Amino acid sequence: MQLTFASYNIHKAVGLDRRRDPERILAVLREIDADVIALQEADRRFGDRTSVLPRQMIDDHSPWRTVPLQMRPDSIGWHGNALLVRRGIEVRRAEPVPLPMLEPRGAVCAHLVAGGRDVCVVGMHLDLSGLRRRRQLRAVFDHLAATGAPCPTVLMGDFNQWSHLRGAMREVTGGWQTLPLGNSFPSRQPIAALDRIIASDHWACSAKGVHHSALSALASDHLPVFARLSAA
Repeated sequence: MQLTFASYNIHKAVGLDRRRDPERILAVLREIDADVIALQEADRRFGDRTSVLPRQMIDDHSPWRTVPLQMRPDSIGWHGNALLVRRGIEVRRAEPVPLPMLEPRGAVCAHLVAGGRDVCVVGMHLDLSGLRRRRQLRAVFDHLAATGAPCPTVLMGDFNQWSHLRGAMREVTGGWQTLPLGNSFPSRQPIAALDRIIASDHWACSAKGVHHSALSALASDHLPVFARLSAA
């Protein structure tokens, strides 16, 4: 089983030119062509939290479908976190992951079947506070531990973590690998690796990195990150 995973903070689809352009975001996602995608800041922050990527646009003009979280009728996510999967990948169930927080942050978890194998994926957007980030990542691991037998699992999102080894990353212990992807923020001249992918030891990585194209440098203040993973 080989799948490409990607994570992208789309900044509510507002690019560096200050235009909200959901079609441009979808164009960047097509450049990456991942099988499973975690999005952050995919919903408007206030009011009814309407998705900045209309579900109909995704259904009609992309090879993906949204993972149903059934939170709000016009939203595709939870606190802006959404998951897209390539058509043909089965979604067994999905749920938000409760996180300790003061500001609107969150995580979402999907249990998938791809190539006849169970796969679990979590997309997240962690807090600006280092202490809460560490508690939030611990809450994600606790949630996974409570879901049953372990399977190939991928955690990805905007960790808001500048250090590679300290802070929240101390919660990543045995059985997990933090993939070195490169700097993804800010998109014009990236100096920080805020966007991360963590894989369980079930996976072997054949390709990984930051997707830096002319379009992605303009479409959001973050660049997307990706990893191609295989599980025996």
